[in-house]
Amino acid sequence: MSPCRVASGWKLVAVFLVWLGFHAADKNTCHAHAAEPRQHTTHRPVGLEEVVLVIQSQRNSYHAHQSAQRKAEILQQAAQLGQEAPVVLLLHELSEYEGDWSILPTLPRLSASFSQSASWFFFLEEETRVTLVTLLQVLNRYNSQEEWFLGKRLHDNEASIIHHYAFSEDPSSFGYPDPAAGWAISMSLLQRLAERIQYERMKSDFTIDLKHEIAFYIWEGGNGPKLTAVPEFCTQQRDYCATTFTTYLPNCGDAVNKEDIFVAVKTCQKFHSERVPVVKATWDKDAAFLEYYSDVTDPSIPTIHLGVPNTERGHCGKTFAILRRFLSDSVPKADWLLIVDDDTLISLPRLRKLLRCYDPREAVSLGERYGYGLMQSGYSYTTGGGGMVLSRVAVSRLVSSGCSCYSDDAPDDMVLGMCLSSVGVPITHSPLFHQARPDDYSEDLLSMQQPISFHKHWNTDPVAVYTHWLQDTQPRDEL
Repeated sequence: MSPCRVASGWKLVAVFLVWLGFHAADKNTCHAHAAEPRQHTTHRPVGLEEVVLVIQSQRNSYHAHQSAQRKAEILQQAAQLGQEAPVVLLLHELSEYEGDWSILPTLPRLSASFSQSASWFFFLEEETRVTLVTLLQVLNRYNSQEEWFLGKRLHDNEASIIHHYAFSEDPSSFGYPDPAAGWAISMSLLQRLAERIQYERMKSDFTIDLKHEIAFYIWEGGNGPKLTAVPEFCTQQRDYCATTFTTYLPNCGDAVNKEDIFVAVKTCQKFHSERVPVVKATWDKDAAFLEYYSDVTDPSIPTIHLGVPNTERGHCGKTFAILRRFLSDSVPKADWLLIVDDDTLISLPRLRKLLRCYDPREAVSLGERYGYGLMQSGYSYTTGGGGMVLSRVAVSRLVSSGCSCYSDDAPDDMVLGMCLSSVGVPITHSPLFHQARPDDYSEDLLSMQQPISFHKHWNTDPVAVYTHWLQDTQPRDEL
């Protein structure tokens, strides 16, 4: 039999499997589809070879390994189905530009590379598992020649600062995708977005919450499609799911030792009696090495004055003094430096567990990642309020580079981001760190997390937040 006939035969088999899948899915998931309008538009079914899966990978060696493993699993699954393989891309390999994690800068390149061969683009996390047959069934319910934006729908219960208080009158009216469940856009939509990106400047220079901002950009004030909820895009295991998710807090072995982390808490005199007692009443006791840095020396806490005056805005001067102290003989030598604000709540046992996944011999900067000017070759940075974690190697590289603050009151997290970018240290993202309060995030999203930090405890009941979200019931030594 000729190769052409073999290929044609497999395409017929693929279409037949999809047809069977429709009926199996209808039988098993009619309850899941009840609220979703069925698509009756006649269109050509697509095969796996017309699907581009983009794994939202990161440059850090741990994440690069995890995403490569996920890619191999997807391609092996395709081979077992006997179908042509989909295209599987690792986001961090698309270019040398570190800001590709924000997705939008990559769309023109994706459009140019795959406009003639792809029908769908599916974006997934490195810990998202995909069942290809079911994914294909889902995508074939929609005409890829029309504009579609598909995903598991999240929404805000109240107006959120991290979403710029969008839709404040009715926050639940706007849906955005849960990245852990994966989300898809049709080629028709991607091409239009790619064209728009090339001629239109972004309205905001900041990338804060990627999933919400992508949905907002696609919606385009009502001119583009809203997110269509797909029941088969899941985070928890169900028989009908095309995707499932494992965890954002992986098990890489025993937690690192307490002594491996040096904790620096930034404070100032006016908050000694308000915020420091909260830290001491919650997470302070979980640290082996911890120092409070203030604008005065207060033996009752105690605090250390680094010779940098207090500033009302950024704390760049203080933070760089902390970096230099961390490398000196004045403090115990540790693999990791954690810098937090005095209104940060954090779970050090969970952080110790997470850090087991990372090699302290690498230059690592870990936390909640934001971006500035990423559509114009900007830079990424770790948000200070959620906690900034740096390996000793990263601190050494940064300090020895000579990069410094342009003023003591410059925003320390953003300056650190610029400096780390200049010395080639990528920002590694974990959604378990939070710049805001629990109420500022989707309840559904938080329910599947083991959060590591929250910020602005002065605007909440801090002990209640710590007890509910961050305190583990099992003995700390077992974590």
